[in-house]
Amino acid sequence: MKSSFLVLSFILAGNVALAQYNPEKPDLRQGRFYTEEQAAKVHQDLAQNYSDKKSWEKRAALIRQGILEGSEFNLLKVPKASNITIHSKKEFNGYSVENVSFQSLNGIYVTGNLYRPMQTGKKMAGVLCPHGHGQDPRLKEYTQQRCATLARMGAVVFAYDMIGMGDMKQCDHKIPKAVKLQLANSTAALNFLLSQPNIDKERIGMTGESGGGTQTFLLAAIDKRIKVSVPVVMVSAYFFGGCICESGMPIHKRPTHETTNVEIAALAAPRPMLLVSDGGDWTKNTPNLEYPYIKRIYSFYGAEDKLENVHLPDEKHDYGISKRLAAYEFLARHLKLDINKVKVNGKIDESINAVLSPAQLQVFDASHPLPADALKGDEAVIKLLN
Repeated sequence: MKSSFLVLSFILAGNVALAQYNPEKPDLRQGRFYTEEQAAKVHQDLAQNYSDKKSWEKRAALIRQGILEGSEFNLLKVPKASNITIHSKKEFNGYSVENVSFQSLNGIYVTGNLYRPMQTGKKMAGVLCPHGHGQDPRLKEYTQQRCATLARMGAVVFAYDMIGMGDMKQCDHKIPKAVKLQLANSTAALNFLLSQPNIDKERIGMTGESGGGTQTFLLAAIDKRIKVSVPVVMVSAYFFGGCICESGMPIHKRPTHETTNVEIAALAAPRPMLLVSDGGDWTKNTPNLEYPYIKRIYSFYGAEDKLENVHLPDEKHDYGISKRLAAYEFLARHLKLDINKVKVNGKIDESINAVLSPAQLQVFDASHPLPADALKGDEAVIKLLN
């Protein structure tokens, strides 16, 4: 076992792996790729690659280019959102909800819900809210609560579907190039959010849980228009994402280097980022490993105060109320939202939020059908992405 650690460390230092890299059969970092002990050693070795801002930014550029090339995102030109449809506006106490679709790539439609503050006369922050895996999570109460509360605080919020979920059923979720398509959809979603009236481009946040956490730190890594990020229950030293949509393309192992989700999340530096972790999943070591590791990188910018960790050792893998409360406080502070608007007797109160039925949030229906030019089926979508 000791010798295997030495080999692993040598490879991660960026030597032997170069000869082994095969783009036809990429070595993907799926699921629990390391043991916890291996992960600690791997990151100890990785940390030797940089000791200041200059050496980190050299490494960061390499990792960022690896994401772009490994996901083939560098081959795409994601246009401004087009064929936009916004319908079925519903107004509540302090916010509204609308159902939205728009084209990201030719024949691909992003679907979601747009939450807006009722008072829209001044510049507003914007927040992207991707979701994790499950049965159509965009429609679930916990997603609605997050988006409605942020809207009541003064942000324009867009919650959008993973591929193969909710209204985005043009293809299966686990197509081979799901990473590429979800990055394209997240970029288009950001373009859409920025196109909304009175959006302050310097106050754009993003937060999602689990697979939505992966989408959050990946987009923040490659797109500096994300000014504040809150990846929830996802950043791990030994877990690389258990779904093909997170680690099904070679974004971690490249001809030039190997990396981890910890380094990828650190690409957000020095922008504000909150890591929300718990004791019941692969983020259980965050206070002792991932958070200090990333904080060292933030220190290269003198920005240690921009990185925070809220750890909930007795909780499990979700975006439950205590995790949302942590996110609200952080996003309010860094996006200049009015958190007092959602407090009752000094505490954040979600009870005023409306919990809508799936039918009320449905994007495509008899009156608003899937556009005629939409691709249908895995074969057509995969052909577009190849």
